[in-house]
Amino acid sequence: MQVQVVDYRAPDAPERFARSLHETGFGVLTQHPIQQALVERIYAEWLKFFDSAEKHDYAFSPEKQDGWFSTAISETAKGFSQKDIKEYYHLYPWGRIPPALKADAMQYYREANTLAAELLAWVEAHTPAEIAQHYSQPLSRMIEGSDKTLLRVLRYPPLTGTEPPGALRAAPHGDINLLTLLPAANEPGLQVQDKTGAWCDVPCDFGTLVINIGDMLAEASRGYYPSTQHRVVNPTGAAARKSRVSLPLFLHPRDDVVLSERYTAGSYLDERLRELGVKS
Repeated sequence: MQVQVVDYRAPDAPERFARSLHETGFGVLTQHPIQQALVERIYAEWLKFFDSAEKHDYAFSPEKQDGWFSTAISETAKGFSQKDIKEYYHLYPWGRIPPALKADAMQYYREANTLAAELLAWVEAHTPAEIAQHYSQPLSRMIEGSDKTLLRVLRYPPLTGTEPPGALRAAPHGDINLLTLLPAANEPGLQVQDKTGAWCDVPCDFGTLVINIGDMLAEASRGYYPSTQHRVVNPTGAAARKSRVSLPLFLHPRDDVVLSERYTAGSYLDERLRELGVKS
């Protein structure tokens, strides 16, 4: 599998990026406008938060799906019995955010959301007409007025050696949304599954931006843009004693958007959250 590494500034970037998403479900951008210093600052600030008792004051809301999700209530990937080895915080502009962390988090949310909307427009512009005819509305309109786009701050804690057999930092899964934007994490580990079933490392040079297709866009495009399975493997050696932090932005349409004859965005999201075990 050859995930394209694309210079955001290149004249042919939109076409090469969309082609990589079609062929692999993933694309990697360099020279993108997300500020690396901001990402590094957020990583450092949120690692301190996850190591503090303050996080317990923001325990997740089952109704709103915002706040801190502990390792005890972490997601269980579809088809798996063990919970992922991770804790995370769900950030929405309308949700609860620790005051000391809000300014940077919301700045990143705005910058990443603006870029995600641009990249979705690239995808839309390079969708073949015979596929685009199935969209209930242009992709760029699906996100207008949406309050569901989610910024997740993820922490994979150091491994202790007492993890349940078979548990991974993130078991193989597909994302739920349209597009996911992910700055390279502070440690490697992200892998994508190719068409033969083999697992391939995703380029993770610090400063790059990884983008992947979510299940909703795969549904809307009738699979033309595939939601490729990916995972985060457990490190060994000295790396196992380090935390891994990542900062995915999940670009979501409005709940009322029709994805296909089977689903609206809202019905699809509800189904998947129940499958993950974070909503009853």
